[in-house]
Amino acid sequence: MSKFRTFALVNQKGGVGKTTTAVNLGTALAAMGRTALLIDLDPQGNASTGLGIERAQRVRGTYEMLLGGVPAADAIVPTLIPRLSIVPSSVDLAGAEIELVNTDRREHRLAEALNGTCGRFDYILIDCPPSLNLLTLNALVAADALLVPLQTEFYALEGLSYLVQTVDRVKRAFNARLELAGIILTMFDRRNGLSEAVAQDVRAHFAQTVFDTMIPRNVRVSEAPSHGLPVLIYDHRCLGAQAYIQLAAEFLNRFDGVKVGG
Repeated sequence: MSKFRTFALVNQKGGVGKTTTAVNLGTALAAMGRTALLIDLDPQGNASTGLGIERAQRVRGTYEMLLGGVPAADAIVPTLIPRLSIVPSSVDLAGAEIELVNTDRREHRLAEALNGTCGRFDYILIDCPPSLNLLTLNALVAADALLVPLQTEFYALEGLSYLVQTVDRVKRAFNARLELAGIILTMFDRRNGLSEAVAQDVRAHFAQTVFDTMIPRNVRVSEAPSHGLPVLIYDHRCLGAQAYIQLAAEFLNRFDGVKVGG
């Protein structure tokens, strides 16, 4: 098993495909035989919704885990995907940012809650809110590595540079093992010359860190969450679903040490 087990999916910009990637990468890893746990750390709860977790099922979740003393094992909810579980988010998480300010070891709450749980899963994916706040900091302290979904648009590199600086600060202050493990190019449009130019620019700056697989703009990917389904279940034949399957295979080739696919 790779030294990377817990991954935080982070981007301070919203609308870049972060939650979609967390849900569908987790689904694809489960389909390939790995056990995966998704931590929904975004107060919007989109990952929970995208996996069909009803509000009534979110009695215990990330808020209770961070601030209610609930062990992670008691907050885990199974999903309709075999081998994929989730710690759901609820509206209570919106107040966690303020409550954490005066909490002891506020940056380590998630890491301490997950202690003892990690060994139950091959991989843990943490879906972070679209900002670099105390919730995201908890994810960075708990994680072994970062995955950064990056939309192929004009300001992509500027935001990524800022994130890299933040990671360096977190490594020095809280989590020396944290690494930037992978950049995932999302919403790629081959008809748009800018998408190709941005992709080339990101690869020039970050080389092997960037996954070969790019996630295309795809209407089926956008539709799937409204049905409470990952796109791999909603329409496994569409281009977006096939891209996430390829991404998971590349992920396992890179981090699991097992050759997947041709």
